[in-house]
Amino acid sequence: MSEKIGEQHLARHAILYVRQSSQQQLVHNEESRRQQYAMRGRLRSLGWADIEVIDEDLGKSAAGSVERSGFRRLVADVSLGQIGAVAAREVSRFARNSRDWQQLIEICRVVDTVLVDHDSVYAPRLSNDRLLLGLKGSLNEYELELLRMRGQEARRQKAERGELIAGVPVGYRVGEDGLEKTPDARVRQVIELIFSKFFELGSARQVMLWMRESGIQAPVNRNRRGDVVWKDVTSDHIYRTLGNPLYAGAYAYGRTKLQTRVVDGQLRPTVTRQPRDQWPVLLRDRHEAYISWEQFERAGAMLLNNAQRRGGVIGAARGGPVLLSGIVWCRRCGHRLRVGYSGKRHNVGRYKCDDDHGRIGGERCISFSATDVDAQISEQVLAVLQPGAIEAARAAFGENAAARDVTVDALNLQLEQARYDAQRAERQYDAVEPENRTVAVELERRWNVTLEAVSTIEQRIVEAKATRMEAVASPPDFGAYIRLSKDLGRVWHADTTDLSLKKRIVRTVIEQVWVDIDDERSEIVLVVHWKGGVHTELRVPKRRSGQRRNVTPVEVVEAVRALARVMDDRQVAVWLGRAGMRTPTNGHYSRALVASVRHRHGIEACSKQRDRQEWLTCAEAAALMQVDPKTLRRAAQRKEIPSMHPLANGPWIFARSDVVGTLAAERITTRAQAYRQGKCTGPGRHQLNLEIPKT
Repeated sequence: MSEKIGEQHLARHAILYVRQSSQQQLVHNEESRRQQYAMRGRLRSLGWADIEVIDEDLGKSAAGSVERSGFRRLVADVSLGQIGAVAAREVSRFARNSRDWQQLIEICRVVDTVLVDHDSVYAPRLSNDRLLLGLKGSLNEYELELLRMRGQEARRQKAERGELIAGVPVGYRVGEDGLEKTPDARVRQVIELIFSKFFELGSARQVMLWMRESGIQAPVNRNRRGDVVWKDVTSDHIYRTLGNPLYAGAYAYGRTKLQTRVVDGQLRPTVTRQPRDQWPVLLRDRHEAYISWEQFERAGAMLLNNAQRRGGVIGAARGGPVLLSGIVWCRRCGHRLRVGYSGKRHNVGRYKCDDDHGRIGGERCISFSATDVDAQISEQVLAVLQPGAIEAARAAFGENAAARDVTVDALNLQLEQARYDAQRAERQYDAVEPENRTVAVELERRWNVTLEAVSTIEQRIVEAKATRMEAVASPPDFGAYIRLSKDLGRVWHADTTDLSLKKRIVRTVIEQVWVDIDDERSEIVLVVHWKGGVHTELRVPKRRSGQRRNVTPVEVVEAVRALARVMDDRQVAVWLGRAGMRTPTNGHYSRALVASVRHRHGIEACSKQRDRQEWLTCAEAAALMQVDPKTLRRAAQRKEIPSMHPLANGPWIFARSDVVGTLAAERITTRAQAYRQGKCTGPGRHQLNLEIPKT
């Protein structure tokens, strides 16, 4: 028994800490684990009978980057002063970093707990032992760092020769001479299809949606031999394929970097992607490729430009109504203009440059409506597209036919694989003894699942072939295309035209649009940079706040012109709403909109001092003529007296000069008085009698 162990130590129980650094050591280094558990015998020989074993950190590194719950519990128990000794086969089992090691030594010194390993006992209260423990901790930390540096240098040297293969992407396998393409034709076809559809559609998400719609699955590697499982495609499958340089025949090492951050007081490792110019090793033309290196760089540039909320890139085309989102820039400050939407359906777009306002609280730069600018750009784009409309239609028809063929080919390979799985399941079911029902039932279920998969794929192939045959049997009428090309604007402005497709067309022919506002002339100045180096300057009148350039229907203008003579704008808006009249954007008229219509068409507002002396409502005119309003309205309907009726279910309007002192007005008044006096109660000579037969 060591003289460093006193009665106060033996009165408390001991803790044995067991740890191995990795799962691989747990599998292959069983002897090390046995030796660590054997330390219980040493603790008993030193006098402890109550021994607790903490082994929940097996498979965890002690370098400080992994959370070790067992070590945290050990430190907490020691801090309570209830532990007489903490033991491990080697002190390096406790920690491989100075922070955790020095914390344990300091706590043991304060509460008077000894540390025990296989050959010695240490009392942290003794300065010599504390110095020795500190040196051992530093040596353990240095040893771990030295091993790590040796391993990294060996990996780097092997990677520089292109021989370090850490992971095999789907579509490849490890052969005798390195990476080689998988012999599975279905896997190769799907990978080639992903790249071809990406260059066609221009978006990784659109490729994913197309593959899911077509029922084409994606392969996922199970091992380094190239064995795969098939799953429904996701965006992750597409991005991993498009961003992997191995598909371009290049060997790359160091594409990611492991960094450590402090989160809630704990070290957390994070993996970050490195730019291509910071990859330590990049060797081209190392193995057979699916695409060329130029195509890989093009795909990377397309993915970068499609990314949203990135500075200097335009972002993928979306379905919003604004046409130039992502490619319009401010000539005053050089920032890209953002897009804002308003209106009840958020369909009224506006370009605005307020980057400094959002970042540093500066002044807003420029802002203007997108309606007129987009209309002007659309005219310019249509003028450019008009000459090539027919050739584009022919090319589109050919590409659609090729896409249908590719879909059928992919489904045929998928069907071949499904039939093989069904036959294999059938052989397994036939090989089992019928009496062994616990196995036979499961094999029968698997066989049924594979048969259902075969049936589903066969149905998809039938539908795809039917679509293809229908297209072949009824080829497009290019004569109709010629006629339609003369009215390309109608197709462009149709409600059924895909907005994201229009944006992609615009980005195909336009590089950038730089914009400024001429405040003196109240115009928006656009400089269009076309693909190919041609520049065009356009000037668009700038709208005033609240101004709309939608054409108000003539019937609305005439109704406002008539109603404004006898009522104010609010009442006019009410009558327009009752008549079912809507704004050009299918909204309801308000007092402000009625006032805007009057202002644009030079219609004066109702004035009691002026208009009411000249124009009267039906009730006012009837009171002036001393007749019932219904009598006057019926006379107006029979056109016995001049009147205005701008709305079918709206008010009647009369001129004062037509209801006072005219022959028509006197005739209506006289007839009304005769009716009231009972002189015109019998039927007239033109009135018919209703005779009901007695039989």
